[in-house]
Amino acid sequence: MGVSGCGKSTLGIALGKYLDMPFFDGDDFHPPENIQKMSQGVPLEDSDREPWLTRLNKIAIKHRGKGAVIACSALKESYRQLLQNGLEENITWVYLYGAYEELLERVSSRSSHFMPSALLQSQYDALEPPYYGVHIPVSLSVDEAITKISEDLNIPG
Repeated sequence: MGVSGCGKSTLGIALGKYLDMPFFDGDDFHPPENIQKMSQGVPLEDSDREPWLTRLNKIAIKHRGKGAVIACSALKESYRQLLQNGLEENITWVYLYGAYEELLERVSSRSSHFMPSALLQSQYDALEPPYYGVHIPVSLSVDEAITKISEDLNIPG
């Protein structure tokens, strides 16, 4: 979880391979209306996010036996509560964080993503960082992040 440009998809793909779990990019499950709004530089409202988050929760529940890695911004505590509904003991949050300027540079350099850099500030404004979970600075490489996650969760390497 984290704001746009923090590396959720990149780390999620690698973590899924490392854990031998399927990876799901939350961006792939946005309804067309959400993508259209964001593409036009309009921040999503909570009401826009609820059906999307419910959809991701259903994916997580479907895969709770073997597990799955799901990349999702999950900016607010209320969003995380919706995402983990029915999974409370079976979910681990990985929070990717970094400085606004660093992530703005990353987002600005992307050409194939629907989220414009102008919306990054709105994500920081909405962000309620979790006090729980594994906190990973975006300055770590993917391998370093996986090592930290493995160590924090006592996952054998």
